[in-house]
Amino acid sequence: MRAIWTGAITFGLVNVPVKVYSATEDHDVALHQVHDADGGRIRYKRVCEIDGKTIPYEHIAKAYDDGERTVVLTPDDLASLPAERSREIDVVEFVPNDQLDPLMFDRSYYLEPDSKSLKAYALLRRTLEDSERTAIVNFALRQKTRLGALRVRGDVLVLQTLLWNDEVREASFPSLEDSPRITQRELDLSAALMESFAGDFEPEKFSDEYQDELRKLIEAKLEQGDTIDTAETFGEQEEKSSGGGEVIDLMEALQRSVERSRGSGGAKGSGGEKSAAKTSTAKKSAAAKSAKSATAKSAAKSSGSATAGKTAKTAAKKPA
Repeated sequence: MRAIWTGAITFGLVNVPVKVYSATEDHDVALHQVHDADGGRIRYKRVCEIDGKTIPYEHIAKAYDDGERTVVLTPDDLASLPAERSREIDVVEFVPNDQLDPLMFDRSYYLEPDSKSLKAYALLRRTLEDSERTAIVNFALRQKTRLGALRVRGDVLVLQTLLWNDEVREASFPSLEDSPRITQRELDLSAALMESFAGDFEPEKFSDEYQDELRKLIEAKLEQGDTIDTAETFGEQEEKSSGGGEVIDLMEALQRSVERSRGSGGAKGSGGEKSAAKTSTAKKSAAAKSAKSATAKSAAKSSGSATAGKTAKTAAKKPA
C-alpha cells in the first residue's frame, strides 16, 4: 500500500506521527463506453464553451457561480486555506463507542506509526481499547475539512471520516406515523424465524455475485466471441418474481416461513455455517427439488418398466 497523506494525531501535548492509507478498495470490473456498432472507444473531452478548445488539466481551475458573477479559484488559492495547510489530526473529544451512528460513517483509513518510537501510538491504541471510547477528530484531507472517528481495529488505529450532521437526511415518512397493532403471537413467530437465521457474521462467506458472473461472462466472450450461449454459460435462469401480485396474511407468512425453516434445518448449511447470502438461491433450489420430485413421481407412476416393478417389490419385502 502507498501512503496518501502524512501527519500527526494530537491531543493535549501528545503528538503521534502517522501515515494514512486507504483501508478499502473497489473490486468492480472496470468497464468503459464504446460505440456498439464498431466498438470504438467513447471519450469525454474537456472543451471550453467560449473558444471551443480542448483544455489540458493544468489549465483547469474551479469556480463558484452565484448566478450573476463567477469567482475562479486556482489550485494556489485553495492550497492557501489555513485548514488545508494543517497536517494534524486534532482530537476534539473521546466518546463512548455506542454513541456513534453507523449511518454517519464514510471512508476508512489505516494509520501507521510514522516514527521509530511506537510508544505514543501504542499508548493511544491501548487507552482507546481499555476505555471503550472512540476519538472524535478534525483534520483536512484533499481540500476538505473532515470530521472523523479514530478507533482500534486489531493492532492498528483506523480513521473513519464522518458525514457532517447536515449531510444526513431526516427520515420523515407519513406512512410511519401509523402504529399498527402487533400481537404477541406475531412477535413470537417473528423471533422464531429470526432465530432460525441466527449466526455470527463472517464477511468472508459472502461474495459479490454480480461481479463474479460479470467476470465469467467476460471470460466466456474472450474465449468464444459474441456468439456465446448465455444459457450454457450460466444455466437456465428463472425470472425473479417480486411477489407483489399475491397478498399473503402476515401471520400465515410467518408461520409458513418458520415451518419451512425448521423443515430444512434452518438457514445453516454443513458445518453449522449460515448461508444467509444465498437465501434466494436456496429457496430456488428447494423449489426446483420439489418440482423434480413431483416430476419423478409422475414418471414413476406412468412408467411400466421392469426396473420400476422390481423396485416396488423390493420395497414391499422390506420390514416396517
